Amino acid sequence: MDVLSLIPQFGNLVYTIVAFVIALSVIVAVHEYGHYIVGRWSGIHAEVFSIGFGPVLWSRVDKRGTRWQIAALPFGGYVKFLGDANAASGKDEAAMSEITQQSSEELRRTMHGAPLWARAATVAAGPVFNFAMSILVFGMIFLSQGVTKEPLTVGALAPLPGTVQELRDGDEIIAIAGVPLPEFGEEGVWSEFLEALPVEPVLDYTVVRDGQTLDVSAPWLMPPLIQQVAPRSAAMDIDLKQGDVITAVDGEPIFAFEQLKDHVEASDGKVLLLDVWRDGAELEFALAPRRTDEPQPDGGFVTHWRIGIVGGMMLEPATEPAGIGDSLSGGVRQTIRIVEGSLSGIWHMVTGAISTCNMSGPIGIAETSGAMASQGAQNFIFFIAVLSTAVGLLNLFPIPALDGGHLVFYAYEAVAGKPPSDGVLRVLMGVGVSLILGLMLFSVSNDLFC
Repeated sequence: MDVLSLIPQFGNLVYTIVAFVIALSVIVAVHEYGHYIVGRWSGIHAEVFSIGFGPVLWSRVDKRGTRWQIAALPFGGYVKFLGDANAASGKDEAAMSEITQQSSEELRRTMHGAPLWARAATVAAGPVFNFAMSILVFGMIFLSQGVTKEPLTVGALAPLPGTVQELRDGDEIIAIAGVPLPEFGEEGVWSEFLEALPVEPVLDYTVVRDGQTLDVSAPWLMPPLIQQVAPRSAAMDIDLKQGDVITAVDGEPIFAFEQLKDHVEASDGKVLLLDVWRDGAELEFALAPRRTDEPQPDGGFVTHWRIGIVGGMMLEPATEPAGIGDSLSGGVRQTIRIVEGSLSGIWHMVTGAISTCNMSGPIGIAETSGAMASQGAQNFIFFIAVLSTAVGLLNLFPIPALDGGHLVFYAYEAVAGKPPSDGVLRVLMGVGVSLILGLMLFSVSNDLFC
């Protein structure tokens, strides 16, 4: 065996693990800080705030008596409140008995002796902080990107092989092939506009340049240009990259992204031979499209053959600053879309409408973390925000040992006037832990065998 040939693979593995640990640690820290700070505000004392499990690598005790620590296994974290027996907030009966004998003030500082509202707020704060983080990150990304100028204005032009390009930076495009441009944000109207264009490699663009209206020649607006490669996709497996231009499929030249899409969807999973232009070099790749379940606007799913690339225009639109309010509202909408898509996906997997292979486990999430990190800081940060939403949603599921399970217990207490008995809670917590472990094993098997 050539040991040197393993070095790149080892480097990629380390990169993937580091990216995964960073993403997970950020999300866990935000989630647990939500529990900690709302608990503190509610008068509940936190004994330990831990990032990770197992042997403690570093710790310090603050002036309030809370131990902040980093542990050796960076795959989660917890806040242990006064009176808790473990990270899942199970009751330490011996400790609670001793505290009860001390004073009512000390009992009030425990998780199990605090008023119902304080316990519920403390538990709910973890997922809420995950959602708030996602909204803030999405909003900051939208704010930094700005909004597309109207009318569509050329900010920069993508390099394309062997094409006529007479557009210039700053040109305001008002029509293509005589078809007026709609407003950029109108998605449905924009699709109709693209369908109305003649399918030709070079089109006439009507632009306003330096106050004058003129016609210039330029390539098809949506070429087979790769703007993003999906993690764990066929395209990523063969190392297609952002900026690559696919010039032919099985020897047939193409100039439009829709032509590439037609070839992929008609492939029925058979291997396609791609001619790719990359920074002036002509390359050849072979890949087999994969079945992909894609969410639809109506909440359903449609299965297509896909290779895992996202296309775009042959130009980068010029932008103008976005308002803070609009950016944050965009962050809210993005977070809601992720929640709706996740719930719809789970429902369709449960009903058998789509494959359970759509559920990724820790291995798949780690691979995606590394892939997104390799595509730039903004993509990685965006992924962290998406994962934060998913973690917040997962923790709200009504499974004992998760935050949602605790909230169900508190709802029962509010209705019944007393909490479930300690024996019932122990049994339910055991069932909840078993469900979580079973779900984790199932997702890991998906990562390995799907």
